Amino acid sequence: MNFTKADLQKEVSYKTSRSGGKGGQNVNKVSTKAELLFSIQLSVLFTDEEKAQLSHKLQNRFNKDGLVQVISEEERSQYLNKERALGKLYLLLAHALHIPKVRKPTQISKAAKAVRLQNKRLQSVKKQLRSRGFK
Repeated sequence: MNFTKADLQKEVSYKTSRSGGKGGQNVNKVSTKAELLFSIQLSVLFTDEEKAQLSHKLQNRFNKDGLVQVISEEERSQYLNKERALGKLYLLLAHALHIPKVRKPTQISKAAKAVRLQNKRLQSVKKQLRSRGFK
């Protein structure tokens, strides 16, 4: 990854509003809910290929304006909610850019097969001896 939270911070915008949840009377008078908006297409942090990959993987996270939207309202302070939303966006982008390694198909060795078959034979003999009444 070639971006940090500080880089993301420069390219995001926030909208705040009053949130529900904990906070008592504070909830009714302070705007603590943070809604983070990020445009993948306008970002200078990513190459065209990365932008295409992000757009494909995060297409269900876009709002009607084509911006990635992350909402946080867990904390009682607006600042903490903004930090939490930025952290969520960072993880979201990191997971979307991750390319899993291709699995190389391998075969079980002859020795491992022989050991497994020998254990099966021993188990079979043990059970056959049980059924005949030998104890």
